[in-house]
Amino acid sequence: MLRYNRFPFDKLLQNMKKFKQFKSFLQLAHSVLLRLDAYLPPESKEPDWDAWAFRWQRVGQKGILTALPQPHTFPLSHLAAIDQQTQILVRNTAQFLKGRPANNALLTGARGTGKSSLIKALLYEFGEQGLRLIEVDKNDLLSLSHLLPILAKRSEKFIIFCDDLSFDDGDDGYKALKTALDGGLSMRCENVLVYATSNRRHLMPEYMADNSGYTGSRGEVHPQETVEEKVSLSDRFGLWLSFYPFSQDDYLAAVEKWIQAAQLEMNEEVTAAALQWSLSRGNRSGRTAWQFVCDWIGQHERTPLQN
Repeated sequence: MLRYNRFPFDKLLQNMKKFKQFKSFLQLAHSVLLRLDAYLPPESKEPDWDAWAFRWQRVGQKGILTALPQPHTFPLSHLAAIDQQTQILVRNTAQFLKGRPANNALLTGARGTGKSSLIKALLYEFGEQGLRLIEVDKNDLLSLSHLLPILAKRSEKFIIFCDDLSFDDGDDGYKALKTALDGGLSMRCENVLVYATSNRRHLMPEYMADNSGYTGSRGEVHPQETVEEKVSLSDRFGLWLSFYPFSQDDYLAAVEKWIQAAQLEMNEEVTAAALQWSLSRGNRSGRTAWQFVCDWIGQHERTPLQN
């Protein structure tokens, strides 16, 4: 007599229930990992060293160096009214590329006068000779100590570009940049310079209370030490370049440079329109000139400018 074993339906149901629970767990874990991935830094990897420009971004205590395949650069000949500043910075950069001593540079002065544009244009002039530009935001300066050892191993020459740099009292990036400029206890990287732009000559806010003759109810016992601390960072830049507000002739010269770059003619109509544009903006500067020419080119259906 044949005997048939009863099929274990109870165990099968239990296994199916466990499988559904496990599947639900996997779905939940996947959802959590997707949300967590948005906060985690990307995997560390070598940047494309064939690029001419990079961006350094702080991630945790370290950072990531990302290549910028299409950097914003243009010929120095497009810049107007800053010939002396251009000559000095080009000379300093050429010394740097030849392996000679060169200085970190601080470009300060009126807004829109070409401070940032001058540094960007250096890449166009010297990129073929091995110059590389690394953009570092003020908020990412704390991780500079991790960037410098990476650059020290390379044969290229790097300029760390800090645009619109300024600090408030207590900013941690202030001390990090001081260490990067002087090298701290370790030696300064021979293939790295820092070029920074700022509207503040000393990069820090200055108050009437900083004056030695100031008397107030809560003045410091040694106010001169406060002043020394505030100028100590800017003093580490061996090269200071000052930029001044444009005169009308400077402004029109800048307009003419950009008009010629767009292969248009600088005539009386353009001049009158450019002056009217500056009056409406209440400002004459290289930036205002470029903005006017962009508008003029747009009206005449020409190829957009690359500032």
